[in-house]
Amino acid sequence: MSVSTKAVRPCTLSSAATPTTTTTTKPTAHIAFRKSIENQTMNNLERLLDPIDYNSLNTCRFSPRPVRLGKRWKEYQGIQNWEGLLDPLDDNLRDEILRYGEFVEAAYKSFDFDPSSPTYASCRFPKNTLLDRSGLPQTGYRPTKHLRATSGINLPRWMDKAPTWLSTQSSWIGYVAVCQDKEEIARLGRRDVVMAFRGTATCLEWLENLRARLTHLPGNNVSGAMVESGFLSLYTSGNAISPSLQDMVREEINRLLQIYGEEPLSLTITGHSLGAALATLAAYDIKANFNHAPMVTVISFGGPRVGNRSFRQHLEKQGTKVLRIVNSDDLITKIPGFVIDGDDHVSNVKMAGLPSWIQKQVEDTQWTYAEIGRELRLSSRDSPYVNSINFATCHELKTYLHLVNGFVSSTCPFRATARNVLNNHARSKVEI
Repeated sequence: MSVSTKAVRPCTLSSAATPTTTTTTKPTAHIAFRKSIENQTMNNLERLLDPIDYNSLNTCRFSPRPVRLGKRWKEYQGIQNWEGLLDPLDDNLRDEILRYGEFVEAAYKSFDFDPSSPTYASCRFPKNTLLDRSGLPQTGYRPTKHLRATSGINLPRWMDKAPTWLSTQSSWIGYVAVCQDKEEIARLGRRDVVMAFRGTATCLEWLENLRARLTHLPGNNVSGAMVESGFLSLYTSGNAISPSLQDMVREEINRLLQIYGEEPLSLTITGHSLGAALATLAAYDIKANFNHAPMVTVISFGGPRVGNRSFRQHLEKQGTKVLRIVNSDDLITKIPGFVIDGDDHVSNVKMAGLPSWIQKQVEDTQWTYAEIGRELRLSSRDSPYVNSINFATCHELKTYLHLVNGFVSSTCPFRATARNVLNNHARSKVEI
């Protein structure tokens, strides 16, 4: 597998348009100027929330080797929590991570970001051509369901006249696809269902992200489990136009289990940024509501924290497997709240030596999160091709896939660097 030598381009925001001096007083000039300001603001907002260079994604393609997973498929889906596969990174696991990352790319490329479009915030493609038209032909998967997320924020009445990009409450968030190709099913060792979620794209989704306080999960069997308020709102809220994302997920999984439930089956839920958080909630919800659910695995990229220690314990008890791909230079992976659990891989606050009652009170606050699942930690600084370290670049999905593609191990982070060292060593021997 080759590593692209194209540098990851940092995100730059163009300055907002400024009015020029003019003597015209025609209303159409004011309308045109206001529209240009709205469009420029929306473009800047898109880049700030999930700054993907959508025009150049095709230049960063990865081609996983068609390795036969066979009976080892559960190992790569995390049945043993990826022991022995992460450091150094197993090549087969690398290819699986990249493959699922491309499904997330397809979710981004299928989304209509144009605020002037009558189909803004919807999917640009019908289900039967979604993967082909977003640059993923011949995957062997067939999309079966469009998914939408709805904000639970109650808008004031005056927002009815606000621009569409500012007031859109329900938007397309991803899709479900089922592996239908017999050769691919044989290669994978089972029939795989993938659920892919994009990251934040609309203003109300951004506002939900800011609702960072923990709230209790509904249900009688989840005592103490809490998750981020905004993420839960986007997962469970619905309106007259669209059912909740939770209802759509449950309906589709129920349908697929009735069709394929007797086969070897896996459910892989993947997402980037906000999509990573929703993937975790969807995985929990599926295992909690389907007694005979298949193996559920989350592969997330650049995800924020989602819930507290009790929520993590419920996930582990269910058998839900979570692999978090984390860029240590990405701020989003370090928010919201803070971590006090000394058992976590990364701890923001050390509480050793404090009385147990103080520890308990701190843990019960609505800002105390826990790190969930296994972590594959990468760093933009290890890549010889990343020329700039900034928030936008570090959070891009494209950067994550680039880092996964080149990562070797914590002691030898980047494959290109390793090759350069070997080549230089060989040259020095020849010169001597």
